[in-house]
Amino acid sequence: MSSSREDQAPSSTPGGTNASPKVSDAPGGPQDNQGQFVPLYEPWLGREEARLVMQALRSGWISSAGPLVSEFEGRFASMCGVRHAVAVSSGTAALHVTLHALGIGPGDEVLVPTLTFVATANAVRYTGATPVFVDSEWETWGMDPEDAERKITERTRAIIPVHLYGHPARMPAILELAERRGLLVVEDASEAHFAAVNGRYVGALGAAGVFSFYGNKSVTTGEGGMVVTDDSALADRVRYLIAQAMSPQRRYWHGELGFNYRMTNLQAAVGLAQLGRIEEILRRKRQIAMWYCQALSRAPELHLVMPPELPGYRNIYWLFSFLMMPEIGTSARVAQRLASRGVDTRPFFVPLHSLPPYVGDWGPFPVASSLASRGLSLPSGPKLSRATVTHVAQEVLDALLAEVKNS
Repeated sequence: MSSSREDQAPSSTPGGTNASPKVSDAPGGPQDNQGQFVPLYEPWLGREEARLVMQALRSGWISSAGPLVSEFEGRFASMCGVRHAVAVSSGTAALHVTLHALGIGPGDEVLVPTLTFVATANAVRYTGATPVFVDSEWETWGMDPEDAERKITERTRAIIPVHLYGHPARMPAILELAERRGLLVVEDASEAHFAAVNGRYVGALGAAGVFSFYGNKSVTTGEGGMVVTDDSALADRVRYLIAQAMSPQRRYWHGELGFNYRMTNLQAAVGLAQLGRIEEILRRKRQIAMWYCQALSRAPELHLVMPPELPGYRNIYWLFSFLMMPEIGTSARVAQRLASRGVDTRPFFVPLHSLPPYVGDWGPFPVASSLASRGLSLPSGPKLSRATVTHVAQEVLDALLAEVKNS
């Protein structure tokens, strides 16, 4: 994937002056949802997805044995800049099998940001290892490398940086820490397809990276995931484990506990079509982010914080997410107001250290807790029109100003 002028970030300050890339009005193009319910995310699916799915159906190859799976893997690996990609049934499966293949297990500790989707920690727990939670940093909203170093013990085996809402974690510092302390790095890039750090795509920076292709992701197969790596032995082991650990030399001989984590040919058909339009999807999402930044700048007294994009980093704006000032209160109340106006939103993830399966004496997580209470994600599907984005932004401003008035 190439980076053009349009691929540069919208200003993190509302009202940035970046050039507007042209957005196609072809079938499946921008949709005007004004006056209607605006969902958080609607994938862009079109004729090519239908053509390849029908091709798979007509061939009779609908299971994981179909040829489109390996084609999808090969194309995704090439686009990410890695040697190997292994398609699996979900992003959670991708992370679990990768950790298992790397030998993570009982007695081990794995550093995980507390501000992430619960699947990141669950995958660690599935192996029998213990997730150890790390605070966030303001600059990226991702894992704080300094707090990560404070959490390392003699039992720590790996670090899982999460590229939250499309912006990469601070990977140079995390990779340096891991190398210095002899730890594995497995990137959770489930929300950040083709986000980049210094020209290299996320997922390709550590020992392995994992992706999700859930229905609301920038690349979707409905459900699905991918493991990427340059390690041939790791890729072979993952491929072996996801097929119930059946011996390639002796059919129905299973030498160890395996998993049924394979992707189907039908899912791969959708994924291949998605890769064919990913440049346009990402270009549209960047344009949508710029529109939001411009529209939300109309109320500077609200002091809204736009999504980050550090120099040398590429945010793909999976979900357009922003922070409101603490005086407004929690994002949940604003989300309720917007729902009553037909605008679907999402609060930031609940920090994992406060969830029942993970409650413990973890200590404070001041940045993650503040981000979680102040953050809100707005409709971000690639088919949104400028009129719809402007409408949503005005509803957001009205809701926020109402909260300020009532506070």
